[in-house]
Formats: sequence, C-alpha cells, structure tokens
Amino acid sequence: MNWVEAIILGLIQGLTEFLPVSSSGHLELGKHFLQIETEQSLSFTVVVHGATVLSTIVVFWKEIRDLFLGFITFKWNNENKYIVKILVSVIPVGIIGLFFEEEVKQFFTGNIVFVGAMLLVTATLLSLTYLSKSRGKNISFLDAFIMGIAQALAVLPGISRSGATIATGIMLGNNKKEIAQFSFLMVLIPVIGANLKDILSGEFSETSSIGIIVIVVGFIAAFISGLLACKWMINLVKRGKLITFAIYCTIIGFLAILLG
Repeated sequence: MNWVEAIILGLIQGLTEFLPVSSSGHLELGKHFLQIETEQSLSFTVVVHGATVLSTIVVFWKEIRDLFLGFITFKWNNENKYIVKILVSVIPVGIIGLFFEEEVKQFFTGNIVFVGAMLLVTATLLSLTYLSKSRGKNISFLDAFIMGIAQALAVLPGISRSGATIATGIMLGNNKKEIAQFSFLMVLIPVIGANLKDILSGEFSETSSIGIIVIVVGFIAAFISGLLACKWMINLVKRGKLITFAIYCTIIGFLAILLG
C-alpha cells in the first residue's frame, strides 16, 4: 500500500463511516479495486477506524463531557440513564463479537457481490424512513436495544451501521436529532473495544510492513473527512434527507453485483 492508496481509503472510511452508505462495504470495494493485500488491509482498517472514533469524540465532546460529569455523581440522573441505554445497545454486537467473530471475518474476503447485495439491504432500510413519520419521542431502553440489533447486523460489509441504526430509530418514532447523536455515540464502545482486541492479539503488527508514513496519512485523511461527514450527517438526519443515499446505495449495490 502506498500513500496515495492510504489517502483514498482514509477518505472512504472517514466519509462513509458517518454517511449511511456502509464504510465497511466501501472499504471492501476500495481494497478490491486497488488490490490491497488482506494482511495490510486488516491493520489499516484498525487505524482508520481509530481515526473516525476520534472524529466522533471531537464532534460530540461537549455531550461526552456532560455524560462523564453526570456519571461521576453516582446518581440515577439523565446522564446515567443515557449511558445505560448506550450499554444496552452494545449487547447485541457484543454477543456477535464474542461468539461469532471468525464467522463474521469470512465475509471480509473481497466478495463484492455479497457487498452489493448488502448495499441493497441498506437502500431498503433508508427507503423505509421516507415512509415513516417521527413522533419526536425520546429513545427508550427497548428502542436502544432494537437499535443495537440493527448495529449488530451492520457488522456485515455493505450494511451501513449509521444507516441501519438511524433508520431503525426513525421507524421507532424517535426524535431525529437524538437518533443521530445516539447512533454515533453507541458505536464508540464496540469500535474501541474491537480495536484494542486487535492490537492486543497482534493483528495490528502487520503495520510495520505498510510504513509509518502511509499509516499517518491514512489516519489524517480519515479523521478530517470524518469530522466533516459527521457534522453533515447530523443536519441531514434532522431534515430527513436520507432518500438520496438510498438511491446511491441502490446504484452502487447493483454495480458491485454486476462487476463481481
């Protein structure tokens, strides 16, 4: 992998992590057409995911700070209720990660036909939001768990995590602004946990074969594009402008199937 490829993949990750078009699916397509080696791509994926986690923390710094300050009061307040909802949402993807990790990895082998099919699933979910009306209600513990199930299904390349969770939240009738924030915050624990696991297990060791310059360039590209995409997506969700992404996922999905 060279630095130009790192910039391309970093931009893909940063933009598509927050936009409802599947970052994992687009990364798989990008790696396929750039012919990136699997070993290198695994390590690079850890890096760019770390970059978008940092983007999320920067964008939602005030909210995260308030949650922390509320947590250390050790009282059953709104902040601690919110934290518990996030923990509830993590349960489904945690089960997948603990018991089905190897099975999930089998889907990340460059099978762009499968990615295309899952992009069509994403398009369907986003299209359903066009027919749903938000009732403006707050996210309940049950809503958090159901959104967590959507997040767990999005471990498959091609199913957008943000698209699946936001679409689910809208169909449940939740407040759109709250849905966007909750969707982006609920992913922090699983992604940070998965990255730490990969680092501790040695799967990150292949970065030495990529080169530090490539790693840094990819990280910066993912971080900056992630900042922009996250802020943009929050505004799009509040205005309910998701049908465009449904059309995009449909087009890319069919192209991936045809080219595969």
